[in-house]
Amino acid sequence: MKSIFSVLIFVTLVACSSPKKTTASSTKATSAKVTKMDMMKGGTSFDNAIVIKVKTESAGVAEEYRWLAETYPGYSTIRKTQASRENKHYDIITFKTREGIEKNAYFDITSFYKK
Repeated sequence: MKSIFSVLIFVTLVACSSPKKTTASSTKATSAKVTKMDMMKGGTSFDNAIVIKVKTESAGVAEEYRWLAETYPGYSTIRKTQASRENKHYDIITFKTREGIEKNAYFDITSFYKK
């Protein structure tokens, strides 16, 4: 009788100590919607990409990172990709703000693409 009682207590304790529930939002990296302030800064989409007007790729890349440093001090780069759309070329830099929020910055690089 004592062993049955011990087993019941054990089973009850195990059932009550289920792992912490997680939600979809708690398992994703921290990200935020584009804010009004982001829109004012520009670079949030292909339609309002930051236009870089230089003649060489090295100068263009330097301008992209200068803009990021001035606009989002303390940011860290996650990845950089390229895209083409309507005869224009873009760099898309995914970065994390110093607050840990993941964002994308779109740059129109048509002026120096492959130069």
